Amino acid sequence: MILLEALSFFGGREEEPALYEAFLVRLEQVGPFTQEYHKTQISLRAKLIFGCVSLLRPKSKKELPAHFITLTLGLPRPLASPRIAACVEAQKDRWTHHIVLGDVSDLDEELMGWIREAYDFGNRETGRRKG
Repeated sequence: MILLEALSFFGGREEEPALYEAFLVRLEQVGPFTQEYHKTQISLRAKLIFGCVSLLRPKSKKELPAHFITLTLGLPRPLASPRIAACVEAQKDRWTHHIVLGDVSDLDEELMGWIREAYDFGNRETGRRKG
């Protein structure tokens, strides 16, 4: 069940909370995590933050579905996929990816593989600040 904080984060939007809830169900299969609610994003944390969900528009409005959430993942390599809306090398050997999720069908095995990689990558890093 979706938390009140998540409903508040989505600010009365109707479709996005249901998509986020479906995302959380899939994410539970990856491993234990917590959610940290901020003004502009929901951080996903195991030992360290491995991803976040936001309402960021990484593409022009006309390229986006009517209802969506943006998943941001940090990985040790750039992903080559048309599903990646934006990818930048934020730090040496750490690539930040923005992925637009517009439908439950987007929560497929390809996406879950990237999430597992980000989860493992974020949690094996040492000497990094939390957050």
